[in-house]
Amino acid sequence: MRLEEYWGVGPKTRETLVEELGAERAIRAIESGDVRALADAGLPRGRATRILRRATGGAGMDTLATSDARAAYKELLDLAVEHAVTDRAADRIRVLTPLTDREAMDERLDSVLAARDVWDDLPTEDRDAVLDAYDRYDDRDGSEHAAVETALALLEAGVDSGPFETIADLDRETLAEASAALSAFSGDGRNRNRVREGADDELDRLRTALGAIEDMDANALEVIEDLRSEGVHDVQGFRDAFEDRLLSETQVTVDQVREAMPTDAADATDFVGGTLRGLRSDLREAVDEREETVASEFEATLEAASEDVSRAVSAVDEIAFHLSLARFALAYDCTRPRFIEGDQAAVSVVGARNLTVAARDGESVQPITYALGDHDVADVPDGDRVAVLTGANSGGKTTLLETLCQVVLLASMGLPVPADRAEVTPVDALVFHRRHASFNAGVLESTLRSIVPPLSSSGRTLMLVDEFEAITEPGSAADLLHGLVTLTVGRDALGVFVTHLADDLEPLPEEARVDGIFAEGLNPDLELQVDYQPRFGTVGRSTPEFIVSRLVADAADRTERAGFETLAEAVGNDVVQRTLADARWVE
Repeated sequence: MRLEEYWGVGPKTRETLVEELGAERAIRAIESGDVRALADAGLPRGRATRILRRATGGAGMDTLATSDARAAYKELLDLAVEHAVTDRAADRIRVLTPLTDREAMDERLDSVLAARDVWDDLPTEDRDAVLDAYDRYDDRDGSEHAAVETALALLEAGVDSGPFETIADLDRETLAEASAALSAFSGDGRNRNRVREGADDELDRLRTALGAIEDMDANALEVIEDLRSEGVHDVQGFRDAFEDRLLSETQVTVDQVREAMPTDAADATDFVGGTLRGLRSDLREAVDEREETVASEFEATLEAASEDVSRAVSAVDEIAFHLSLARFALAYDCTRPRFIEGDQAAVSVVGARNLTVAARDGESVQPITYALGDHDVADVPDGDRVAVLTGANSGGKTTLLETLCQVVLLASMGLPVPADRAEVTPVDALVFHRRHASFNAGVLESTLRSIVPPLSSSGRTLMLVDEFEAITEPGSAADLLHGLVTLTVGRDALGVFVTHLADDLEPLPEEARVDGIFAEGLNPDLELQVDYQPRFGTVGRSTPEFIVSRLVADAADRTERAGFETLAEAVGNDVVQRTLADARWVE
């Protein structure tokens, strides 16, 4: 396959990748989902991620039929990335896409849940040891040497079951020898023509001696003046004094010094210079020979350990990926969804929690039970594939849509979902439409072009549409929304439509029901109290009297209060006053 055949790779991108990586390596990086390789080659990380998502999961990305569905998908990945234990694991999470194969969904779920269970059972000190090992791995840029040391740290921590079993049968002694050999080379094993300082004592001695001779050679005239200032003037005395200086200030041997001394020097300068040049040449040759010998020995060690090293590198990255997803699942108490296929279709959740809300510090989440289609959730009507969701402003209707969207997306990616129990039918198209308060014909047209074609042409579709009426006038909105509900029923799709126009949609198709969310009043702080759990088969009310009651109570002066009291008369002043009295009575 040519580079240009990958989504998002145009002539300019191809030129960049070929110049930095070469065509074959660039293709391997794309096929393996290697964000870092593309980013290091000069592509913006976001662009690299988009290319890889399409390359590794194009069919799955096609199920995200709207921009809001794609935005919700990216929001989920961002939440999961927060629990990544390495940068590479974070990159792999960013290129996860919805899967189109049920077996692949189950396989990933098996791996993530196994990792979750093992991680949950680990003592705190073992968890800390694993995380510390991965921190060091990241600090060293995920190198081969860092991977081997991480594998050794994991083995030392005793984590060798579940997702960690891939390292259980690695030989510790072999890995330790490989680690020592890798540490011997500069470039962390990638540039093996240079042996590090400290890897071999004899090589270090020779290098030190060579450095000292080179320094002395650079200051040869000063050496001569020093010897003469010490009273050395005759030839033999000069030779002896110079020899003593070399032996005391460098690590050369007597034999090396005497072998390098010229026998035909014309004067002291010629004698010192010739000796130092000879020593420098001899030592450089000795360093090269010793380094070659040492490098060969370490290369032989690495060759013998190559299989274990390769397995360690692969295992460490794979463990980090599944461990990161396991930590995400644990953080939000996620469980395994059950997939429903065949003629039946359903999306049902028991005790579901919205991850976006749960991720906010200090914010509690009311679990929700909800269901569409053929399910066995108690107290929820069975068989209704479409619901019209109504109710209070700020009552959680949009949050419920987002929650259902999150559950379906996570399940389709083969990940646990934030619910006590969930059943999901894998869909061919996810149409998620958030409320867009922009009242013009262009927005209406673009919205209809976005949400109708997937419903009309795809196989199994899930429609999650929020306040469609916000983009056109109420009369037309009711007619169009009724048409969307009817089309959803006619296509045997699943759907939830949030609206304040439920009364204008009657009569609904028999397969659709109306659900409602109700506000229950104001608390002593005059904050709206809402039961976010929908009531099935009943229209929820917006209860504006609660909002007006708060405005009356919070009015800054008499004039402002009088204005809000006029609104109170419009919605029912007795109700407003009773609401305020109830709030104060509770206080």
